[in-house]
Formats: sequence, structure tokens, C-alpha cells
Amino acid sequence: MTSTVPAPSAASTRPPLPSTAPTPTPDPAGSARAYDLDRAHVFHSWSAQAALKPFVAAGAEGSWVWDGEGRPFLDFSSQLVFTNIGFQHPKVVAAIQDQAAKLCTIAPQHVNDARSEAARLIVERAPGASFSHVFFTNGGADAIENAVRMARLHTGRRKVLARYRSYHGNTTTAINLTGDPRRWPNDYGAEGVVHFFGPFLYRSHFHATTEAEECARALEHLEQTIVLEGASTIAAIVLESIPGTAGIMIPPPGYLRGVRELCDKYGILWIADEVMSGFGRAGRWFACELGDEDGAGNRVDDTRTEPDLVTFAKGVNSGYVPLGGVIVSEKVYETFSNRVFPGGLTYSGHPLACAAAVATINVMADEGVVENADRLGREIFGPALADLQARHEIVGEVRGSGAFWALELVRDKATRTPLVPFNAAGEANAPILALGAACKERGLLPFINGSRTHVVPALNITDDEARYGLALLDEALTAVEGTL
Repeated sequence: MTSTVPAPSAASTRPPLPSTAPTPTPDPAGSARAYDLDRAHVFHSWSAQAALKPFVAAGAEGSWVWDGEGRPFLDFSSQLVFTNIGFQHPKVVAAIQDQAAKLCTIAPQHVNDARSEAARLIVERAPGASFSHVFFTNGGADAIENAVRMARLHTGRRKVLARYRSYHGNTTTAINLTGDPRRWPNDYGAEGVVHFFGPFLYRSHFHATTEAEECARALEHLEQTIVLEGASTIAAIVLESIPGTAGIMIPPPGYLRGVRELCDKYGILWIADEVMSGFGRAGRWFACELGDEDGAGNRVDDTRTEPDLVTFAKGVNSGYVPLGGVIVSEKVYETFSNRVFPGGLTYSGHPLACAAAVATINVMADEGVVENADRLGREIFGPALADLQARHEIVGEVRGSGAFWALELVRDKATRTPLVPFNAAGEANAPILALGAACKERGLLPFINGSRTHVVPALNITDDEARYGLALLDEALTAVEGTL
């Protein structure tokens, strides 16, 4: 089958379709049936149901997804930023098949070797020597729920602090912790959550002009919040090590160390939310490791800035089978060594999910996936996205690390007016909808939120695929600029 991705125009600088692009057999009838059944019976998340026209994924491989017509799309979204090693990695597929033949499922009170090995591998890669155990969940939101529960029981306190411009999940505590508009319909002020402003120099709340000023003033604001809320009432500070959906704002050097110092000063636990940023996404096994580096990627000293609890999901097994968890430090573990932890899930440490995690972590180690993500950020994405920023009037800022990047889209670079208003809908959101359509017309699956598009492909995307996707994004930005 010949690819139906539109051919570049005479003026285009788009490179040729990579040799890794699939040529699947079309199945329009099967996809049409799937679509009709979906619209008849499936209730979709975060959506007004009647207006939906969802994409039909007929298959996928590597960094590519194809529709029922057999048209390949390069996935620059990793779906919801979880296919860290791409689709259908043969070693992970084989591990799931082998585990299914051996033991499909077992209740969580029993030992199974897949869960034991997954826990060992995760603890070995945890961001610090103080971590000893893993509590497995089904995903990121329930990892946050259980981490907060542990912190409250460990400290005997109720309140939890979280930043604006964040996302932590869709269960009750997690959505209340979230600092974006999805919280509003679900927040009744009953979860003991207090929000504060985190560092974000491009849209500074602190009138800062440098990263150092932004860091110092953000930490001062956080300490004021702690004092005014009453430090003795606060169990934990929950932070995405790098906020994901909210905009991939890399914390300035010294910020995470400052948070650790404030937590130690006031007896508060630090929960690092690594659901999206963990397992190689930012070019490190866990993004909080960047907190020990300067802006050039050099370690500040030999000490480590360790959280007390780390939540994970998504990239731990590339999303092949739902899995999440909490990496527990020894001091929190000791709280429950002779005291019952009042929490659990039917599918905690599910054998198929854990087998997928074992295989994924081993693939990442054996194939240098984390190192490759770091290289992609330094050699491919960083320079190429800086070039897009220089050439496009609607690209106000580019920021990121590894395979974790955001383009801040604006109407005016001087005023930094967002391309669309905060929480825009309807006609006000038309430019962003147009960008998404322009990407898909060209065979690119984007990750778009607010006035941003994110570049978050698989960590093992090839250089040719990455450059091809960037060229498609370049064309889509040009198309949208022409309509403003």
C-alpha cells in the first residue's frame, strides 16, 4: 500500500517519509463498524459526547498509528504521554504473552514473581537511596490518592499543598490537587487542598526577570503559604517534578532543593508526581533528578535531593497494561511496619501489568532509551524547536528536556498574549482547533492543551522520524499563522 500522507508542496522543506513508516492493509469496513459502535455505546472522558468525532486507531507500531484507510500518522503525543518505548515493542509483547500463559491474575495478598521483580527494578532506579518499597496501583490518579493517604497518616496532618498549573488525576483528591480548569466542576473545597504559584518565568507571578529571581521569589511565596496556612496542619507538598499537561515548565535550578529544605524545616513530606515525567521522559529515569543540576545539566554537588514519596504510572510499562504506584521511602514505610495501611486495590501489582513493567524497564536499560531521550533533547528537539521559535511569530517560548517539550503559542511575542484565552471554548478556541486539524491533515498526531502544543514522542523515536514530525509541525504552524 502507498502512504496517503499528503506530498510536500514544491516550496516545502519537508524531508521524505521515513523508511520506518508502516504500510498497513486498509480495513475501512472494520473501522467503520468500530466507529459506529463507539458512538452508539462508549462514553468518552473530558468530552461533550454529541460533538465527538474520535480518531479510529486500526493499529500501531513503533512511533506510528494508522487509521482504517491504512493512513499512517506519526505520534508526537505518545498518546497521553505514556508510550515511552513506542507501540508493540516485541520484547514487551512477548513478556505479556509469556505471563498470560503462566499466570494471568492473582489477588494482591499473594506473591507473584512479576510483581516482585518489578518492585526491585523500580526501587533500584528510584531517585535516592532512601527508597525501599513500592505500593502498586492501577494508574497515576490512584497513586496520588494513596501517596496523600500515606502522608496524612504518617504526619497526622490533613492539608496538602499543590501548585496552580498542574494536573494530578481524576479521582477525588487528585482532581482537587489539580491546578487547571478541570478541577473547577469537581472541587467543593472539602479535600484540605491549598494551591500556590510555582515558578514559571515566561508568565511570572513574581515580577521576576531572571531564573534566579523566579526561583527565590517562588520559594519565598511557598514558605509564606506554609506559614499562613499553619505548618503544623500541612501533611505534604505535591509537585509534578516537571508539570506535564499544564505546560512542561522546567523548575529553575535550586527550586526543588529549596522545596526539600522547606519540607525538612516544617516537617512536611514532599510527594514527587512523576506519573508523566518519570521513566526517561525528561532524559533521566526520574525528572526530579534534574533538581540536582544547574541549567547546563551539570550536577551541583554530590548530594541528592530526594522526595519522600514518588508516584509513577504511564512510562513504567509504556502503557501496555494499566499500572501505577508509589515508591515509598524507608521513613514512611516504617510508619506502617506495625500499623495497618488502610488502602488497597483488587488489581494491585497485576501480573500482566508487572510483567510488562519488567520487560519495559529492561528494554530501556538494554537499549539506552533514557540516554537516547537526553540526546534527542540536546541534539534534535532543542535546536529544531528553537529554530521554529525564531521563524514563527506565534511561537512565544520553547522549553523542555529530553523528549518532553512545549511550544507556548501567542498572538504577539512582545505582549505574550496567549493564542487563545485561558480555558477557551467555541470560537475563541478556533486557532488551536485549526492547529490540531492542520497537524492531522499532514499525518501528525499532536498533543495540544490550552495555548500550547507539546512535542512528546516515544523516547526511541528515530532521528529521521523526529525531523519528519518537526517538519510537519512547521507546516501546521505556518498554516495557522496564515489565518490570524
